[in-house]
Amino acid sequence: MSEQAGLGAVLWDMDGTLVDSEKIWDISLAELARHLGGELSAPTRVAMVGSSMWRTLDLMFDEVGLEHRPEAMQDAAHWLTSRTAQLFHNGLPWRPGALAALRLVRASGLATALVTSTERRLVEQALDSIGREFFDLTVCGDEVPATKPAPDPYLIAASKLGVRPEHCLAVEDSPTGAAAASAAGCAVLVVPSEVSVPPAPGRIQRDSLAGLTESELHELWVRADVA
Repeated sequence: MSEQAGLGAVLWDMDGTLVDSEKIWDISLAELARHLGGELSAPTRVAMVGSSMWRTLDLMFDEVGLEHRPEAMQDAAHWLTSRTAQLFHNGLPWRPGALAALRLVRASGLATALVTSTERRLVEQALDSIGREFFDLTVCGDEVPATKPAPDPYLIAASKLGVRPEHCLAVEDSPTGAAAASAAGCAVLVVPSEVSVPPAPGRIQRDSLAGLTESELHELWVRADVA
């Protein structure tokens, strides 16, 4: 990796950070629970935010009282992905300030990556709405040894960009995602969406991405104090 004197890359989470897709997942997850013969409670839905497909299904099967049989869980994963893809097809609403923030970072010359727990099939569809041009690379939940809250996705993104993790600013909205970025050694800009994220060393909270400037971006990385 190249030596960095300051902020070298911005690593973006997707669901709930750039696009308001958690509300779409609300629909498909609730429908899956009914498809499996149960109902999805609010606390279990909150626990799913930012999680991988398989952790989500573990929680789902516990919720509806089903055994974790591999074939049944694979069928449920296919059902959930297909239904969510149908909903994504109508387009994804932006989170406040997200599009302007993406344009700002791209114009700044900083390296960028999309780092998400969502599987590649859905990410490719989402990128039709978000714009592939904003990212140097994308790391998806089904392409890593362990996804969030493990640090692997962020470590892989930083390595591929050639930037040390401590010189990356990860932008996250969930406790699971923030934990992954922190574990990787990244500074974390938290913009909460569906659930609150507890404060921790190396994390800076902002109400939204609206009004973000290039100078503030660098100041946020300095204030996080991880390098």
